Amino acid sequence: MNQTVNSTDAGPASPPVYRDRKRYAWLLALLVPLMVGFGPLLMLLSNDVRMLWLAPFFMYAIAPALDYVLGEDRSNPPESAVPQLDADLYYRRITFLLVPILWGAFIFGAWFVMHYSLPWHGVLAMIITGGMVGGFCINLGHEMGHKNTALERWLAKIVLAPSGYGHFFIEHNRGHHRDVATPADPASSRMGESIYRFVLREIPGALKRAWLLEKDRLTRCGQPLWSLHNEILQPALMTITLWTALTLWLGLGVLPFLLAVSCWANFQLTSANYIEHYGLLRKERAPGRYEICQPHHSWNSNHIFSNWALFHLQRHSDHHAHPLRRYQSLRHFEQLPRLPSGYFGMYLVSYIPPLWFYVMNPRLLEVVQRDPGRINFDPAQRAQLIRRYQLTEPVADNAANSADKVPA
Repeated sequence: MNQTVNSTDAGPASPPVYRDRKRYAWLLALLVPLMVGFGPLLMLLSNDVRMLWLAPFFMYAIAPALDYVLGEDRSNPPESAVPQLDADLYYRRITFLLVPILWGAFIFGAWFVMHYSLPWHGVLAMIITGGMVGGFCINLGHEMGHKNTALERWLAKIVLAPSGYGHFFIEHNRGHHRDVATPADPASSRMGESIYRFVLREIPGALKRAWLLEKDRLTRCGQPLWSLHNEILQPALMTITLWTALTLWLGLGVLPFLLAVSCWANFQLTSANYIEHYGLLRKERAPGRYEICQPHHSWNSNHIFSNWALFHLQRHSDHHAHPLRRYQSLRHFEQLPRLPSGYFGMYLVSYIPPLWFYVMNPRLLEVVQRDPGRINFDPAQRAQLIRRYQLTEPVADNAANSADKVPA
């Protein structure tokens, strides 16, 4: 999928010119939020409210099928080309342009639901569609929030605001990346833990950790907690402003819709967190001190369509190893934990816990070579899982997995 072109000019050899053959495929990401309008347009043309289910059907059925048909792309840019790729403003402009598109899609969904009289299943379709838009907002905020330019960091806060998940800017960068693949991380799922138990731990745990991290930062900087210096309050004020404006424009009836859309959007993040590190464990070297996060502490997928739509989010190992690396430069590694499908397909599998455990537990055991010292167990399920899979406990049990080490 990538191509390097060597110079054939006479004289001193010049560095090879790298051409990214996926360069224009990234524009596909701009089309994804526009799906929010396809269903309403077809509904108006056909007078059939079932058309509103087009976007959810595409995302949860057609997208996994496309991943299956198109297969995987394991090509990597050479390291010598990474500075060239990172300096190319074309890739950044795509993410910049996506911010107003996502805001517009979110607002359009609210307007459409309030402007047209829809049956309950039509409203539900729009909630799921709007939640998908909010999920893409969080994904874009993830990409830009890791960067060290002031513009991108502010755009990350802006794009996280519609669904009210601005604290992700703090929690993910300074919390999840520090604690990933340990029992201390509310955003790392454990073997035997269903997604429905995970969401009850992850969402409140992430908010609590974000607040404590920001409180600590402001204390060290000598700034008041309740001020505009607080980077959790900044996007929260944007959320309040947007929702207030929509309520004044569309009426109080829009608030339940906004809340439902935001819940589904935030659950999309939970779904991603659930599948990205399921059961993988960094070993504890000393109390509270873990080995450095390595590429094998994340699950990866190279499926083409979902990687294009998600800015290479699925090359998650390289992202955790190099958080500042831009999406166009993220690499595939051989011999790493691999998902059998892209994220959209794996979301559906995770929503059926017995199916998830059937698919993923054997994969996890293979990846860790059946070593329970390398598994992040759900403490309540540990003994049962060890018996079920006939695992051998290490002589000195990994302290990171003991139940009394797990935060409440």
